[in-house]
Amino acid sequence: MTVAADCALDMRGISKTFPGVKALSNVNFAVKFGTVHAVVGENGAGKSTLMKVLNGSYAPTSGTIRVGGAEVRMRRPADAQALGIRMVHQEINLVPDLSVAENVYLGRMPGKWTFLRKGEMIRAAAAVLDELGAAINPRERLGNLSVSQQQLVEIAKAYAAQPRIIVLDEPTSSLSEHETAALFRILRKMRDDGIAIIYISHRLKEVLEIADEVTVLRDGSMIETRPIEGINAAHMIRLMVGREVSNVFPKSPAEIGKSVLRVERISDGARFRDVSFDVRAGEILGLTGLVGAGRTEVARAIFGLSRLVEGTVSVNGREVSINSPSQAVRAGIAYVPEDRKGDGVVPGMSIRENISLPILRRLSRFGRISRSADHAVAADSVKQFSISPPDGERRINLLSGGNQQKAVIAKWLAAKPSALI
Repeated sequence: MTVAADCALDMRGISKTFPGVKALSNVNFAVKFGTVHAVVGENGAGKSTLMKVLNGSYAPTSGTIRVGGAEVRMRRPADAQALGIRMVHQEINLVPDLSVAENVYLGRMPGKWTFLRKGEMIRAAAAVLDELGAAINPRERLGNLSVSQQQLVEIAKAYAAQPRIIVLDEPTSSLSEHETAALFRILRKMRDDGIAIIYISHRLKEVLEIADEVTVLRDGSMIETRPIEGINAAHMIRLMVGREVSNVFPKSPAEIGKSVLRVERISDGARFRDVSFDVRAGEILGLTGLVGAGRTEVARAIFGLSRLVEGTVSVNGREVSINSPSQAVRAGIAYVPEDRKGDGVVPGMSIRENISLPILRRLSRFGRISRSADHAVAADSVKQFSISPPDGERRINLLSGGNQQKAVIAKWLAAKPSALI
């Protein structure tokens, strides 16, 4: 097979089968050096699975991979890294108790014999972060940073390795517009330096802005690859879902009722103060602001994950005292967290077990969980949210990120809350 000289990556006939499900079916995917190649598709389309095959996390059931024209076989992520392939995962894969600089150079720390050149590492990490436009102290403990800042450190780690091919899986999911603009400046610089960039995103506006080419996946199959010129968001959606979609986010009417969640002049004494709002039944209230403005901190405090020093919280007209998540749940408040991996799921448990967690008391009689009720709740949630694959006994960490998020939302809606944050 002849491969063009500018072809960084050529994956041919890639299939991947897991027990009971075919995640990829005969996928062909090629990327050129010096381009940004977007990959789009619905949740469960196979985007993350294809990239995990590329980075050595999964072995393909069949198919071949060529990097820079040479056929390769990757048995582990270290093999991909040795070939100059770096991946920024959708979920953060860093070490919270190490510093930012140590995370950026994890596995590649500068040193001689057994001595670490820490000053050199900190200066190099600071230079990378500065180039990314990230105002982050390289000496800071990673676990002290917000999720969006940790995401920037993950990107800095991949960039510092000077990759030939870099894969970014939903890299802007936790970034502000300012941080996204800074990331795009870096991606354009990397592209101009000849790096092949694979950009996975559900944000089609970003795809149209940054990509040179786009590949659409649907149900584990490659539907189309084409230049970004001449394609629009509506066309991409049509290819993704296989039909015309006239209204992507249709507004559905809802009857607005009485106050459900009233927050009056709450403060945690440090990160936010004097916050008040009132949410009524049938209403969606947006809470917005720049990264660091306190949005997440307000949500966590209302749910009892941090302490309020001032103000009151009322649910259905009754003032409640919330000092823990269990008290919040009993009061009728549910919370889908920002950090799904850290706070939203129990990775080693099944979809069913995750969904049932907040309602075990409701599913129990005389201290024993009703298996039939437990399975019925999970089956209803899997069907209602179109979780793929539709198997409640599958371990939740084997799902795509989007399907994990569906399960998190399903879990809290199964608790029948008065207010969902």
